[in-house]
Amino acid sequence: MLAIECAALANKKRQTMSDILWQPGAERIGKTRMDAFRRFINKRHHLDVADYPALHQWSIEQRVDFWQAIVDFFDVRFHDQPDAVLVEGVQMPSAQWFPGATLNFAEHLLRRRDDAVAVVAIGENGQREQLTWAELAEHVAGFQYGLIAAGVGLGDRVAACMPNTWQTLVAMLATTSLGAIWSCSSPDFGTQGVVDRFGQIEPKVLVTCAGYRYAGKEIDQTAKINEILAQLPSLQQLVVVPYARPQARIEAFHTQANVTLWDDFYEPGGEPDFVPVPFAHPLYILYSSGTTGIPKCIIHSTGGVLLQHVKEHGLHCDLGPGDRLFYYTTCGWMMWNWLVSALAVDSAVVLYDGSPFHPGPERLVDLIDDERISVFGTSPKYLATLESNGVKPRQSHDLGSLKTLLCTGSALSPQSYDYVYRDFKRDLCLASMSGGTDIVSCFVNGNPLLPVRRGEIQGKSLGMAVEVWNDAGIAVIGQKGELVCTRHFPAMPIGLWNDPTGEKLRASYFSQFPGVWAQGDYAEQLAHGGMLIHGRSDAVLNPGGVRIGTAEIYRQVEKVPQVLDSVAIGQQWQDDVRVVLFVRLRDDVELDDALQQQIRQVIRANTTPRHVPAKIVAVTDIPRTISGKVVELAVRNVVHGQPVKNTDALANPEALEQFRDRRELKD
Repeated sequence: MLAIECAALANKKRQTMSDILWQPGAERIGKTRMDAFRRFINKRHHLDVADYPALHQWSIEQRVDFWQAIVDFFDVRFHDQPDAVLVEGVQMPSAQWFPGATLNFAEHLLRRRDDAVAVVAIGENGQREQLTWAELAEHVAGFQYGLIAAGVGLGDRVAACMPNTWQTLVAMLATTSLGAIWSCSSPDFGTQGVVDRFGQIEPKVLVTCAGYRYAGKEIDQTAKINEILAQLPSLQQLVVVPYARPQARIEAFHTQANVTLWDDFYEPGGEPDFVPVPFAHPLYILYSSGTTGIPKCIIHSTGGVLLQHVKEHGLHCDLGPGDRLFYYTTCGWMMWNWLVSALAVDSAVVLYDGSPFHPGPERLVDLIDDERISVFGTSPKYLATLESNGVKPRQSHDLGSLKTLLCTGSALSPQSYDYVYRDFKRDLCLASMSGGTDIVSCFVNGNPLLPVRRGEIQGKSLGMAVEVWNDAGIAVIGQKGELVCTRHFPAMPIGLWNDPTGEKLRASYFSQFPGVWAQGDYAEQLAHGGMLIHGRSDAVLNPGGVRIGTAEIYRQVEKVPQVLDSVAIGQQWQDDVRVVLFVRLRDDVELDDALQQQIRQVIRANTTPRHVPAKIVAVTDIPRTISGKVVELAVRNVVHGQPVKNTDALANPEALEQFRDRRELKD
């Protein structure tokens, strides 16, 4: 009886979530680069690919033709031509993409030299700076000369602990133009968080800021930088950007390395050189969140990142010349690396540093009109906060330039879909995306050719053989399981730092299903091709042996206006697991019996009885990573009296203490 009831509720929920909220018209579809690409491959290969599902199927069945088409469609230029597109063994990971080819990443982001605006950088204090394409290239050339003088060459690491400014972008482009490896964190990381990352990769150069601004405060970084410097013996050059501390002096920084202020390190001017490197040459080192131990150092390849990003920006986001991309991110999150790649499809980028809600909740919405942003990127938490603050942009803003709203970081609730189309803009592609730092890109993505359905990601990314597998390794549709990718793709990391045999890489991504990439997401593919992400697999709840994704609970709790934030965990209890929900409430609200009953009723009515928490506990804060993700595992460990190995990866580590020894969890 329970199984029948659960199935009926699930079907009811899917029908509600599958409501079409937006559909592109034929004229709009015809103007997209995705449709131009479809016509391009039809002509080249004498095909009759008529729609996106057929295009996606072709892209994974004919990977050689597909990725060569991406190279040609976006005019990716090789210095040395490849011997092949793909050489692979029988089982992943064993691919060589474009063997024999050489190219340069920065060269593709800096192809223009005109006076159109390439970069707009805005601080929360209202400071606005911009660089044209010609000026950007001149700054990169100057900084490149400074790096060469500091001894930087092929394979050297240049690290940055920087706010989201144009200087960070210039330093990255200069680094990668030389074939050196770029790695970045943001100033809101604690000392140990920075050392845990950069200490592993031994950078030759560190670029950092003397201070930064957040929520109206100016934070001096000097003491923290000196603590970090003491633990980076490999460092030979420190470049300090005064930024929020214009009075900064080099004498304040204690290191054996050479110390130079930004303006003294280089003079802009000249033309940058671009060192050709192999397709698989390391470009970026990114880091796992590090909440369960020291962060993994994930190495991404030059060609893999470039091809994956031009595909996603140019086709899935429909970006091109004349467009402007904004994404709210710090430099410590992979979305910064993703954002700046839009330069490679001739789009300008808008950078913002500071709090998204300072001095008021409409701060970022104002940017859409002020900077004529065409594609605006944010997180589910941001949209939920706007809604709870009563912000209705369509009543107060023009939003005429905006064609796409991107969202990633966690699952986007159906209620936020309603909010966007009710209070933001009706004629808008709301593109929820999911991928990860592991691939610095997306497995499932938005799409300018497809309808937007309530609560769903539109579909799979081109070239990504994504499926959902059950525990037996069988692909399922309409059932929850593990998100996997069954075939090689160019943005697969080329390794982990200090993992010469590849053992750690295989253990991280290929141990669950040998030869198949398992992303660690609990997901569901719907019959019409839409996708749902139900949370991280390692945070899945298992009461009575039934697997429940935490996102399924969060989607319902977000409907309760008294609740600002929540985290759900499974607590070991009487030889089973019970669901515990922690809630952060509005200031004037108490967690009385009536509110607990309301929360449980909303969850039960829209999911199944198994989803209803056995315990609901009020807390004053919910711990999140610096990139804004809820950390269920850390909370679960604290509740069970187990250590949390790396609290420095958290934006608010002090919040964890309130989950320890709670009397409510002892009965």
